[in-house]
Amino acid sequence: MSHKIIQKNAWAWLLGSWLFMVCGNTAGPSERPELLLYCGITLVRPMTEIAHVFEQQENVKITLAQGGSEDLYQSAKKSQLGDLYLMGEPTYRERHLAEGILGDFVVVGYNQMAIMVRQGNPKQVKADPKELLRPDVSVMIGDADSGSVGHESRRILEQLGLYQAVVEKAVLLASDSRSLNNAMKRGEADAMLNWRATGFFPDNAAFVDVIDLEPTLAKPQALLLNLLNFSKNENLARRFMAYAASETGQAIFRRHGFLDNKIAIK
Repeated sequence: MSHKIIQKNAWAWLLGSWLFMVCGNTAGPSERPELLLYCGITLVRPMTEIAHVFEQQENVKITLAQGGSEDLYQSAKKSQLGDLYLMGEPTYRERHLAEGILGDFVVVGYNQMAIMVRQGNPKQVKADPKELLRPDVSVMIGDADSGSVGHESRRILEQLGLYQAVVEKAVLLASDSRSLNNAMKRGEADAMLNWRATGFFPDNAAFVDVIDLEPTLAKPQALLLNLLNFSKNENLARRFMAYAASETGQAIFRRHGFLDNKIAIK
C-alpha cells in the first residue's frame, strides 16, 4: 500500500543509546544507586511523576527508556540491562514469560481502547468500530508488531472481523499512542483507535474527543510493572514496584486518566 506511512521504533537504535547511557554513566561508590525502567509510551507521564517522587524519597536515580512495548522488551532481552519493564497491556507478559527474563509483577492500573476523533467530532463518528470503514472517514491505528496500542487494536478489530479491512484503509500505522496523537494534531486523519487515557492528557485534550466503546469489546487492560530477573538492584526495584502500586501511586495514575488498579474486571 503505497499511500500508507508505517512508523516503527528502531529498537536496535534505542538499545545502542541506552547501552551508552547505562554503561557510560556507571555509578561510583559515592553516587546514587540507579534504576532503569523500560516504560511503554502511554505510561510515561504517570511513571515520570512517580519516579520523581521516589527519587527524592530514596535518594536514587531512575531512568525511563520509552517506546513501544514489544520494542522495549526486545531491547531489554538483547542488552540484559535494566531493572523494570512496564508494558501497555498484559499479553506481552504472557507471550514472553517462558523466555525467563520477567520476574514478579504488580498491577499499577488499567487502560482501555477508545475511538478518538478530531475535537467536535465533525464527521459524527459513532461508538462503533465499523465506523472506521466509512468511506468519508480517514483512519489510523497502531502497528500491531510494535506496541500495545496496535496489538490491542488488532484484537478488537479481529473480534469483529474488521482488522484487515481497516489496515488496508488506514492512512497510518503508528508505532505507539504518542505518534497517533501527534498525527491527529496535524490533521492527518478523522478517527483513530488509541488508549483512552491519552485523550485526557492536557496537550491532547484540546485536539481530540474520546468516544468510549462498550467494555465487553474494549476490555480494561491491566498495566503490569515487571521486575527484570537480571536486575542488579532487586531490593530497590521491589520498593519502587510497591510504591507505584500504593494508594499514592494510584492517585497519580488517576490524575493522568487511567483506571484505578482496584477496578473489578468481569
